[in-house]
Amino acid sequence: MFRKVLVANRGEIAVRIVRGLHELRIPALAVYSDADRDALHVRMAEEAAYIGAAPSTESYLRIDRIIEAAHRHGADAVHPGYGFLSENAEFAAACEEEGLVFIGPSAQSIKRLGSKTAARQLAKAAGVPVVPGTEDATREAEEARRIAAELGYPVLLKAAAGGGGKGMRRVDSEDELESAIRDASSEAERAFGSGEVYIEKLIVDPRHIEIQLIGDRHGNLVHLGERECSIQRRHQKVIEECPSPLSATRPELRSAMGEAAVAVAREAGYFNAGTAEFIVDRDGRFYFLEMNTRLQVEHGVTELVTGVDLLHLQVLVAAGGTLPLRQTEIQWRGAAIECRVCAEDPEAGFLPTGGRVAQLSEPGGPGVRVDSGLYAGFEVPFEYDPMLSKMMVWAGDRATAIARCRRALEEYAITGVKTNLGFLRHIMDDPEFIAGRLHTGFIPGFLERRPREAPCPELEDMAALIAAAHVRARNTNGNGAGAQRQGSVSRWLANGRAGVLR
Repeated sequence: MFRKVLVANRGEIAVRIVRGLHELRIPALAVYSDADRDALHVRMAEEAAYIGAAPSTESYLRIDRIIEAAHRHGADAVHPGYGFLSENAEFAAACEEEGLVFIGPSAQSIKRLGSKTAARQLAKAAGVPVVPGTEDATREAEEARRIAAELGYPVLLKAAAGGGGKGMRRVDSEDELESAIRDASSEAERAFGSGEVYIEKLIVDPRHIEIQLIGDRHGNLVHLGERECSIQRRHQKVIEECPSPLSATRPELRSAMGEAAVAVAREAGYFNAGTAEFIVDRDGRFYFLEMNTRLQVEHGVTELVTGVDLLHLQVLVAAGGTLPLRQTEIQWRGAAIECRVCAEDPEAGFLPTGGRVAQLSEPGGPGVRVDSGLYAGFEVPFEYDPMLSKMMVWAGDRATAIARCRRALEEYAITGVKTNLGFLRHIMDDPEFIAGRLHTGFIPGFLERRPREAPCPELEDMAALIAAAHVRARNTNGNGAGAQRQGSVSRWLANGRAGVLR
């Protein structure tokens, strides 16, 4: 096993990795930027190394600084987590060249699968269906116009070099195409260092289903079933489930998609953890989208249902161990749901928020797991992804899991930072969600039908009085009667009725 592992990430995933390493009795080396000096993963690791300024381009994306920190502190392996450098073939190759074990797939596999266009070609070679689209990436508007006309609108532009919704744009007509390519290329360049995009036919309102894979260096490769990831906003997942509700009506899909995922991975010579992503249309036809060559954000729901610790297996495989699982030995029990708790304002278009966590109360009880990077007093930085934590629940069936998730969300309290907790609670009460009628266009429909909170009459009275006082004060230049009325409003707020805000 390893002497020490550098965790090349931050936030809740870095905490998850540090905890997993501790369970394996492996010391952890954290890295941090200026924004993360007081982060939880830094506090939990045995050692920590400073790697630069807050912008990720000056810290978490600096291959040279991360490798230098590993050598300086005596680490012999690196776990990339997800995001940042986790799917960077250059980083994986640099680790290997510098005598460090990269806890993930080979640089060659990442390169073959990290490009979505190359992954599509591998899938075709493996006999796996793909969404109609381009075989080569482009950033030229004229070429894109020709391709989109052949495919037929709507089409989807996607960054060739990465995922997570970055560099992705829906295009419904030729008039939108040129600006969409410009925006998608610019965003992809910033996120992945490459502005190339590819074009595929948009399947309207499909389900987004992914298959978890794990394999070793000795040719053993298995899938651990599916996850439902259809509830998304701006192509970013919000709620994930294992298994998919689709399994209740189409149980054959798990086996078919699992076999397809394994076929693509074998074609790429894949080992370690990875995830094959598919979309499923309204008629139950599935199409390969891409392979995520890393641990997924939502890996925890698969762990809860299968009882398999994916992080432990990642380390075992990276150390040259043999996968202790065969496909026939994997079982799925019950249902698990994950909610991504984010520092964002759903009422303002999910704009990221920030601030200092004043108070924190995380839920507990049977079947509840919270992977978090938070503590009271932590300053949430604006420089990174707004996800704060992942709250997961497990129960014997989906209906009970929803009830447990609803209860846990009610217990979850974060003050000082605006979050999406209220939004997540409303989804748990939504009839369409409860019925399992899910697709990637779920959230726009939900926003139209969700109940609005009833206004508080006392707060409305207060707002009206405050507005009237300010108008009168302005009309009298802030003196005389206007100032007196404003003072009376202040005294009214300070007395009993203002207690509604407490």
